[in-house]
Amino acid sequence: MTMTIGYAGGVYDLFHIGHLNLLRHARGRCDYLVAGVASDEVVEATKGKRPVIPLAERVEIVASIKFVDKALPEVHLDKMDTWREVGFHVYFKGDDWKGTPQGMSLERRFRGVGVDVVYLP
Repeated sequence: MTMTIGYAGGVYDLFHIGHLNLLRHARGRCDYLVAGVASDEVVEATKGKRPVIPLAERVEIVASIKFVDKALPEVHLDKMDTWREVGFHVYFKGDDWKGTPQGMSLERRFRGVGVDVVYLP
C-alpha cells in the first residue's frame, strides 16, 4: 500500500486557530503531512507585503505542531514546481479558495498529474 503524502501550504504568519485547524484536518486525510511555509519573497509577490514573523521562525513554529510531519520553506510561486520537489498526492487549501478562479486553475493543473485538491474549513 502506498503512503498518501499531503501538502498544506500557507504563510502561517501570526499563527492562529484557523492555521491549527487546517493542519489538524489535513493530517486526518493523509498518512504524512508536509507543511509548506511561504517564503518572504513568495508572500511579497502574492500578497504585496512581507510577513510580520521571519521565515525561519514561522517554519520552526509550524514544524513543532504535532500534526505536521515535515515543515519546509515554500520558495516557488508555481505550485507545480512545489509538487515536483515534494511529490505530494493531496493538496490541502482553505475553503475560501473553493470555486474561485485560482482554485479552479489549481484543480485543473493538479488533476493533470493525479493530485487531488481538498478544501478544508
